[in-house]
Amino acid sequence: MTTIASGTDTLTRDALAVLQPGFTGTSAPSWLLRRLGEGLASVGLFGRNIATPAQVAALTAQLRAERDDVLVAIDEEGGDVTRLEVRTGSSFPGNHALGAVDDTALTEAVAHELGRRLAACGVNLNWAPSADINSNVDNPVIGVRSFGADTSLVARHTAAYVSGLQSARVAACTKHFPGHGDTAVDSHHAMPRIDAELPVLESRELVPFRAAIEAGTRAVMSAHILVPALDPVHPATLSRRILTGLLREELGYDGLIVTDGMEMQAISATYGIERGSVLAIAAGADAICVGGGLSDEPTVLRLRDALVAAVRSGDLPEERLADAAARVRALAAWTASTQTTTPSASVNGGGTSERGSSSAVGSNARTDVGLVAARRALKVTRGAHFAPVTEAPYVAALTPVANIAVGDETPWGVAAELRRLLPGTETGSFTGERAGAEALAAAGSRRVVAVVRDAHRHTWMAEALDILLAARPDTVVVEMGVPQSPPRGALHIATHGAARVCGLAAAEAIAGA
Repeated sequence: MTTIASGTDTLTRDALAVLQPGFTGTSAPSWLLRRLGEGLASVGLFGRNIATPAQVAALTAQLRAERDDVLVAIDEEGGDVTRLEVRTGSSFPGNHALGAVDDTALTEAVAHELGRRLAACGVNLNWAPSADINSNVDNPVIGVRSFGADTSLVARHTAAYVSGLQSARVAACTKHFPGHGDTAVDSHHAMPRIDAELPVLESRELVPFRAAIEAGTRAVMSAHILVPALDPVHPATLSRRILTGLLREELGYDGLIVTDGMEMQAISATYGIERGSVLAIAAGADAICVGGGLSDEPTVLRLRDALVAAVRSGDLPEERLADAAARVRALAAWTASTQTTTPSASVNGGGTSERGSSSAVGSNARTDVGLVAARRALKVTRGAHFAPVTEAPYVAALTPVANIAVGDETPWGVAAELRRLLPGTETGSFTGERAGAEALAAAGSRRVVAVVRDAHRHTWMAEALDILLAARPDTVVVEMGVPQSPPRGALHIATHGAARVCGLAAAEAIAGA
């Protein structure tokens, strides 16, 4: 049983309980273990905390030695956003690829297998899935993280994902409420705004969240977005109208409400994380996510003290803080009661669980459900200049700046996988207005494989493709973002995501495997 350190008063324990902080390093620092003993109930893991499966299992065991019901959370969407496989790329395609296949049994199988691997290393809360509808094709932060632009498709796959993940004993955290898809601004950098009218929001943005609630999602994450039709003053994370009035009372949701990262500029640059955290709890949030950027003990103490001070000044009702802490502990108790295995190092590999070898992916028990899904998601179009790629090509990666949610440390593309199939394949990364000319010069006489990501959002990338295709009509084009433009090239492959497994599926198609 968890033992709370003597001398820690109830108010302080509750203030610690609602925080979900991160930390640096691949083992738990002493300050974190100490705060777990004083009432901290959640910890967030990020890419910087991940080295190997065995190390993650040892880390979570270290945390549970201090508090046996601790919530260990991670942002593991699969696809472009991976923390467990941050250095290699994900073994699972992301939401957009699953939406392109549109097989809810497959989505459930992928989510279950991903959840099984998380549970195997001791993670019990996943900040996923994204239930956002990608209604704005220029959205800089959602894109392939969404199942698609169709409301009913997103709703049914969100529900399937929640069911699959939670069947593996990992709590789902459906995000970003009330929907981040119709934005043109990344909330990591500034405050996005959605000006849709209420009937549109009700028939579009809210539908997937209703489906997630019906599927039993254990947590919902709020978005740092301003939606005037719902609240003209406060962003969703800080809005009582949205979190309590809409999510709790109208939609009937009774689980944990988690904020998006409070150090994101949409909140930290407008309200500050201390005031923002107080306002979020007052509005109806139960857990404060912080640690993607701020990951030290002083941050935890600042937020704890801000919540305690707000209660004592009357700015935050004590019963609201107590209710939030109780919801955190209730989810922690659920995860502890469903934990059936001891964390182990066996979180990677090609094999799947029983769920992963269901009829959704074939009867072979050794089938890799992630690779099967990535293969099924491919859309391959042959052009007039098509000829099979039989010799090692030159891969020109036209590389945009990755958004913060994805991160720039995770590899993407097809070169590494193609090199295994066509030894001698060479590659280079290009960006900016001279990308096309530079790629041509680097390729020499080799066949060109141009790899792009959301080419419709980057003028320089579209112009580089024009240059490559004009000079080399036999160029192969691989679009690893949201495909919007008509297929171009001798061979055009839309992967619907940039996960490692999507790159492997594309490489197989290029090499004719």
